[in-house]
Amino acid sequence: MSKIYLLNEQKFDGVENLEVFEIEYLRFDLDLEKYDALVFTSKNAIFSLEENGINWKSTPSYVIAPKTADIAKKFGANIAFIGFSGHGNDFANELIPYLKNKKTLYIRALKTVSNLTNILKENGIDIDEIISYKTSCNKQEIKILDKNSTIIFTSPSSVECFLKKYSWEDSFKAIAIGKTTALYLPKNIKCEISSLTSVEECVNLALKN
Repeated sequence: MSKIYLLNEQKFDGVENLEVFEIEYLRFDLDLEKYDALVFTSKNAIFSLEENGINWKSTPSYVIAPKTADIAKKFGANIAFIGFSGHGNDFANELIPYLKNKKTLYIRALKTVSNLTNILKENGIDIDEIISYKTSCNKQEIKILDKNSTIIFTSPSSVECFLKKYSWEDSFKAIAIGKTTALYLPKNIKCEISSLTSVEECVNLALKN
């Protein structure tokens, strides 16, 4: 059986982790008293608040997908809305009716691939943003990857960092967690896109192949 390589740290039976990037949580302080809503598009934004000791749980949270919401719930978050599209720009449009007349804060990465903030501003939402973490390619040793392997790309950063380290072979199969991540793959790499924006769903898809 060919190998399945997952480009993040989550553990699954029958899957090998190939971590090609790392997360750095930035130092910051926040006064959340003036905000009515927090927007999350990543679990790392949640972890960044915890790393900085921010008391954020009572402020209503608007979260992009069920998996991210599950992590927020574990910390005791006040979940007000969970998106159903799993994609940044679509999520922004889902949020518009819920964030009217709410002072909103988007906790985000240094590099983002969606236009969430601009879409909300253009639709009259009073939104600020704070950069709470950043991703960078790591310096871990390059492995020899088996032919006919399946590579699971979990974010645009995973695409960027994988292709900086490894040459793509025609025998490889690619699975992308969503449409945005798929767009970052070179045109010569054909990929399957998970029906749900979920690492678990990507793994299930790889195991079926």
